[in-house]
Amino acid sequence: MDFLIVVDMQNDFVDGALGTKEAEAIVPAVAETIRGWDGPVICTRDTHQKFYLHTQEGEHLPVIHCVEGTEGWELNPVIAEAADVPDTVMELNKPSFGSLELPKCIQLLEDDENPISSITLVGLCTDICVISNAMILKAAFPEIPIRVLEKCCAGVTPEQHRNALNAMKVCQIEVE
Repeated sequence: MDFLIVVDMQNDFVDGALGTKEAEAIVPAVAETIRGWDGPVICTRDTHQKFYLHTQEGEHLPVIHCVEGTEGWELNPVIAEAADVPDTVMELNKPSFGSLELPKCIQLLEDDENPISSITLVGLCTDICVISNAMILKAAFPEIPIRVLEKCCAGVTPEQHRNALNAMKVCQIEVE
């Protein structure tokens, strides 16, 4: 079974509080990847609370974003439409860059007849949440191919995007 992990394709990261033109540019490719995927899709959502500025992350990145229940927290509408497939797509809220729950979700969907054959990641931001989740997945599943689709990811800056892709390559995560 091939899993697709769509990382934080939320309004605040695409064209909201922390949006970039690079993030906006990948939306069509990510939506097309979701529509064409033959297997389970898990969409993660960066999820903060109203007291975000009083957290360690909020002190280092004092930009309120992805507060649960707000428009910025919602998936980008193009992504939400592509991901509107009952029994195939699930959503996972995560309170931090990486989710320790993500490997557990994948394991719950695996069975003897449908073992995990690969895990592919797309989304935002390459240099923060995509790399964090890719590393967690590589640690949880060291013998499963973990892939990142370069054209379906964007970083905080193009340089940081490239740096993150190179770091993942060194850790035996395939970049396509």
